[in-house]
Amino acid sequence: MNQSVNQSVNPANFPSIKDKVSAAEWQTRVDLAACYRLIALYGWSDLVFTHITAKIPGTEGQFLINPYGLLFDEMSASTLVKIDAAGNKLDASNPFPVNPAGFVIHSAVHAAREDAKCVLHTHTANGVAVAAQRGGLLPISQQSIIVLSSLGYHDYEGIALNDDEKPRLVRDLGDKNFLILRNHGLLTVGNTIADAFLAMYFFETCCAVQIRAQAGGRFGDDLIPIPQPILDGAKAQMKNATAGLGANLAWPALLRKLDRIDTSYKN
Repeated sequence: MNQSVNQSVNPANFPSIKDKVSAAEWQTRVDLAACYRLIALYGWSDLVFTHITAKIPGTEGQFLINPYGLLFDEMSASTLVKIDAAGNKLDASNPFPVNPAGFVIHSAVHAAREDAKCVLHTHTANGVAVAAQRGGLLPISQQSIIVLSSLGYHDYEGIALNDDEKPRLVRDLGDKNFLILRNHGLLTVGNTIADAFLAMYFFETCCAVQIRAQAGGRFGDDLIPIPQPILDGAKAQMKNATAGLGANLAWPALLRKLDRIDTSYKN
């Protein structure tokens, strides 16, 4: 498959397909494009080399993924590519390529978790730095107790290109919403795109705090761990305090923020 973007196709001028898809699919497209733009805005993208995927409501095994070769701040609702559970492109009229190999992680999670409507994966410097530490994520920040209440770890097996890694990835994620991919990066899942993004916000924040705190002290000596009883009660606290990770609170505000900057993600 040709993995290069057709340079004659300008994503900024790509025609809207709003009248060619269902209302549910269009809303998913808008939300997913917004999520890509927010990832770029917060500096969590890795050029074109990570993915966010979302299941299309009312379909069996149909997903939306980024056009391979477009930067995250170029994403729009219409340029997102429809694929099947194997990462194969379903819409021949969309001129943008996809990267089936990059869908290995996402396809495993989507297949195993009915509630994982959105899967978000990053390679941020803070996330990879924590993923490279034997101790993993440390309980040293308020944000960390949210993540630690639902966190798994998956050992590094090389670039995620092989389907035989999927069972181990699924096993390590289990029923959790946060996953540290050792030496690789971070992954969150959500029942909505908003939930997956807000989960990644907490994940990235606590990793950034950890790296900064470690620059000035050692865990167990200079750093103050959060007591275990607080960690044990974090799951219930998270549900009450964040209203499902804030999908009904922070997400509308984030969309307003995007709209003040650039509304083209809705095209």
